Amino acid sequence: MDRRHLILFLASGRSNVHLMAEGLARQAEQKQVEVISATMSPPEIRPLAARVMREVGVEIIGLPQRTPLDIELFMFDLVITLGDFDQACRPNLPGMPPHLHWDVPEPRHRDAEDVAINKLRRARDTLRKRLNTLFASEMLHALLVTRKNFELILDNLLDGVMAHTTSRRIFYFNQAAERITGFRREEILGNDCHEVFPGRFCGGTCSFCEGDDPGDTALTRAEVPFVRPDGAQRQLEMVTTPLVDNDGHNVGALVSFRDNTELDALKRRLRHHHSLGALVGKDPKMLALFDLVREVAAVDVPVLVEGESGTGKELVANAIHEMSSRADKPLVAINCGALPEGILESELFGHVRGAFSGAVQNKRGRFELADGGTIFLDEVAELSPAMQVKLLRVLQEQRFERVGGEKPIQVDVRVVSATNQNLRRMMERKQFRRDLFYRLCVVPVTLPPLRERRLDIPMLVEHFVEQIAKQTGRQMLTPSTEALDALTRYPWPGNVRELRNSIEYAYVKCHAGVFGVVHLPAEITQSEQPSAARPGPALKLTKEDVLKALARAEGNKKKAAQLLGVGRATLYRYLNQFNLS
Repeated sequence: MDRRHLILFLASGRSNVHLMAEGLARQAEQKQVEVISATMSPPEIRPLAARVMREVGVEIIGLPQRTPLDIELFMFDLVITLGDFDQACRPNLPGMPPHLHWDVPEPRHRDAEDVAINKLRRARDTLRKRLNTLFASEMLHALLVTRKNFELILDNLLDGVMAHTTSRRIFYFNQAAERITGFRREEILGNDCHEVFPGRFCGGTCSFCEGDDPGDTALTRAEVPFVRPDGAQRQLEMVTTPLVDNDGHNVGALVSFRDNTELDALKRRLRHHHSLGALVGKDPKMLALFDLVREVAAVDVPVLVEGESGTGKELVANAIHEMSSRADKPLVAINCGALPEGILESELFGHVRGAFSGAVQNKRGRFELADGGTIFLDEVAELSPAMQVKLLRVLQEQRFERVGGEKPIQVDVRVVSATNQNLRRMMERKQFRRDLFYRLCVVPVTLPPLRERRLDIPMLVEHFVEQIAKQTGRQMLTPSTEALDALTRYPWPGNVRELRNSIEYAYVKCHAGVFGVVHLPAEITQSEQPSAARPGPALKLTKEDVLKALARAEGNKKKAAQLLGVGRATLYRYLNQFNLS
């Protein structure tokens, strides 16, 4: 059954013509119409108006006295202004209810009683005639049909739509909003959204939450958890847009939202397949690396993680520890290249009080802190020859003495080390002990540089965009096609760490929802054509690399060449080489 139409009679003077209109409309007993009246002046009953209305059997003394502060104009289907109403007082806003003005006579303060009564009688008769015309004809239907068509359009949207006033009174709630939230619009309309929904529907992101003038007219976007009345937990993507009148004043808010629960679950499943701990990638090289890390994590042997600076060696160490049987014990990290030899020895093995100047108390070292767990030795190639000997002894015997101490300390520690240098070449040059190398490198894990896994760059960009958005509290940015192409072509000497820094830079420079090439660091925007086209070692591609790039570019050879980081001429040479022409 259709809801009742709400009509507001609004006057600005003190002659009570609004109450007269409400009384006559109630006398007509229209089942599908509910009427309310209000005045811009201080509300009071005028005896002459009550006397004139009693002549036709209508009592207005018992009607509620209202001002616009007591009502929300958005809640009505039709607003009828009466008499000498100042139209500048009525808000003018797209989406407001239809508006009629009835010119009826109103007595003035200086009028004699007989003059005032005659004006009120003419006003009464005019109002009755207008109401009869309104209710008896199709005029009311014609006035409301546009509003109904507008609501029909919104009801057929897949996204939920809710609108409320500055005081958070909800005046619109479409069918998709009912379906997503589990609330019926009869329960919602006219109520404060804080009173209707558990917690805060907007997650606290809406500028109307505190009831003050929101001031800021910016659009806000947020991921908001929501619990339906049946207890089902949903994840909503919500956009809140202020409603602004012609004078630029905020008069309400429009909230659109969609249910992303299933989409988020699918993303998590895909990320689980294409991630390992904090490592992200879908390139075959990375998927093979993930398999190796899972295998080595299950076996309690030393691991050497090799790779250029910024490739994520510490993330590999974290993944190995978290997937091992030692996960409930500490993972302790130390950068072997960041400390002088004397301090490094104390950091690794600890010291006793008085061992050296400043040693005022006993201190446990990193090996002792990592007992039962894992120690991560980063930049292990920077160890001095003397420290290499001391470390070798600890690895062989699983015990050591603190600096200045004599009591041996037994530990059970798994060692994961990392380097960005070639330890095999250093062994040939007598810069790194061969016996220590084989103690550290029972299983080598090599991380490929980012330029050799370009297929991962779009996925990494999406990953960092989401991470930085959550950390900064800002809306998620989207890379333009040109920006993504530039990021894919760039050779990334700083690898994944440099890529993340570039996305953080884009968040600083970009103030819209999409970042372009101009929002990227200068070294990217000013770089020359793809790295393979510049002098230097040629990029070696496999047939599988070329096929994947062609598939992703949907056969577009120019785009495939950009994805691979080569010129088109180089791509054609590979096509001929692999008989793919």
